[in-house]
Amino acid sequence: MRRILVIKHSALGDIILSLPHLAALRRAHAADRLVVATTASYAGLMAASGLFDEVWVDPRAGLTRPLQALAWMRRLRRGGFQRVYDLQGTRRTRNYYRALAGTGVEWVGNAPGCSHHHPDPDQPVHITLHRRRQLERAGIQEIAPPDLGFLTASLDDLALPARYALVVPGGAAHRPEKRWPVAGFASLARRLVAQGCTPVLLGTAAESGVLAAIAGACPGARNLGGRTSLGQLAALGRGAELAVGNDTGPMHILAAVGTPSVVLYGDASDPVQVRPWGPRVVTLRAAQIEDIAPERVLAALAEVSDPAFPDTPRPDLEPGRG
Repeated sequence: MRRILVIKHSALGDIILSLPHLAALRRAHAADRLVVATTASYAGLMAASGLFDEVWVDPRAGLTRPLQALAWMRRLRRGGFQRVYDLQGTRRTRNYYRALAGTGVEWVGNAPGCSHHHPDPDQPVHITLHRRRQLERAGIQEIAPPDLGFLTASLDDLALPARYALVVPGGAAHRPEKRWPVAGFASLARRLVAQGCTPVLLGTAAESGVLAAIAGACPGARNLGGRTSLGQLAALGRGAELAVGNDTGPMHILAAVGTPSVVLYGDASDPVQVRPWGPRVVTLRAAQIEDIAPERVLAALAEVSDPAFPDTPRPDLEPGRG
């Protein structure tokens, strides 16, 4: 039995997009011991996937925590790995390759001089295509759409209405330019209520201000901010009529479980590179995200919920509609 290490740190959307590649690695190394190195935030998700024999939490210690950094490097060197798949591809992980120099490890990644070198793309491509080509360097070619069947939880405590749509107005706090304005989400929520569909607002406790503002402008909305786990998020997506939100991790989960989804982009991110992978996804983009009109979002929601909407589950081949 060989020991194989997979490095995948973050973020949530990137990990959801990487699940097909992680599953392909599990199939390719069915007889081997597969270890993943991730961050504390996603260790539970990696363990729940059932794809790994061991989950290691990488402290990502730098110069400010030299003892932790040295301990991590020692752990890597003593791990006895015959091959490493670097699905993060950062300066930090390239340093890990240098730390393992002389151990004879095979390395599949963008580290110069490694055994299966796959450089970063010189033009925009979807991350799933980039990672698929990376694995092809190591002879792994069977990549299927993401399967989030393992991710579920009870919704009994949420008292959901019969018809609901999911609204995800948050995103990374340090990237406000990726957020559609509160006024847009509030206008959209009121129109959903008028159509007999309850807007269910999702987000973390850190996004409580945004969620409260939308709920205040649309009394018919349900605010579940800070109340849902990742498993509940997936379960909500399976029962929702629609989902709409910014370019943020939860939208990747909703798209992957099949929720008809509309994802909003400004110039701060590129759907060609990072759009969610799912069978029913429309992306809308404007140079300034606030220039996307609610009417345009409603039209996209009608399109993606139409039974005739084409099944395009491969973001590496189909960059998105809208």
